Amino acid sequence: MSKKLIYILLPLLIFTACRSDKQKETDFSKEFEVPDSVIYEGELEISQQAMDEIVQNISSPVEISALIKAVGVPYSNEYLATTDYVDNYNTSFKKALGLGIFGADLGYQNMYNKTGGVIDYISAIKTLADGIRVGQFFDFTTLKRLATNNQNLDSLMYISVQNFNQMDRYLRENKRSNLSSLIVAGVWIESMYLLGEVIKESPNAELSEKIGEQKLILGNLMILLRNYERDPDFKKLIDDLYEIQKIYEDVTITVEKGEPEMVEEDGMLVIKQNDKQEIEISNETLFKIIDKTVEVRNKIIQL
Repeated sequence: MSKKLIYILLPLLIFTACRSDKQKETDFSKEFEVPDSVIYEGELEISQQAMDEIVQNISSPVEISALIKAVGVPYSNEYLATTDYVDNYNTSFKKALGLGIFGADLGYQNMYNKTGGVIDYISAIKTLADGIRVGQFFDFTTLKRLATNNQNLDSLMYISVQNFNQMDRYLRENKRSNLSSLIVAGVWIESMYLLGEVIKESPNAELSEKIGEQKLILGNLMILLRNYERDPDFKKLIDDLYEIQKIYEDVTITVEKGEPEMVEEDGMLVIKQNDKQEIEISNETLFKIIDKTVEVRNKIIQL
């Protein structure tokens, strides 16, 4: 699994692997019965490989936040979704989306070393995780330590990806793989929102290009979500995202194939593709995408 996937979920998923090896393992799948109202496996079962390929192409909140910070845009607390009404996330659908949204906000805070308010977001994440019965995977103490000290990201990556796999496997085994898809959707929506809000305040060509790049990524996300469109809540979300996708029809992405080369990465020789990507997006289209994203995101956090 790629580093990008790890960084997508890193703000959320510092889990129980940090606990003592002597701690007794528990079969959490036997602790409760899942109500029929939250069971919908989708038209087709999505393989782990397909899920990984879709997720690894989604820009992570850490990547987005690093880009925002690198272009010199100052931090703003006003961009964040409020945690004051976390109890309003009162269905499994809303809780999974909320996990992605608050995880993206936590990644943004962590990138800027804003440790003052992160406890509220960690608490909200824990509440939502408990609500969809995946709280057993969260080590609150370790997550708090990550949020208040971002110096150990690389050393925690392995732990994060292993335990995301455990959570995803657990959701699949309990016929709730739809919730994994919603967490990913929440991350994407909030990351897009953060980019858009920054661009409105501080226009920047690199950030605008990043918005245009999301055309392909949104297409992959829609494939994932449409597997569950018979669920009325999924159908509403898909319809909302489709409004964004329609605007993206005016964005042109051209890829020029380059010569591959062998490079060393993490002590291994890998083949690097030197393709060049050119993105054409007008200011009019850019702000239509931003405005529609704001509309979709605010509809979710006001639920």
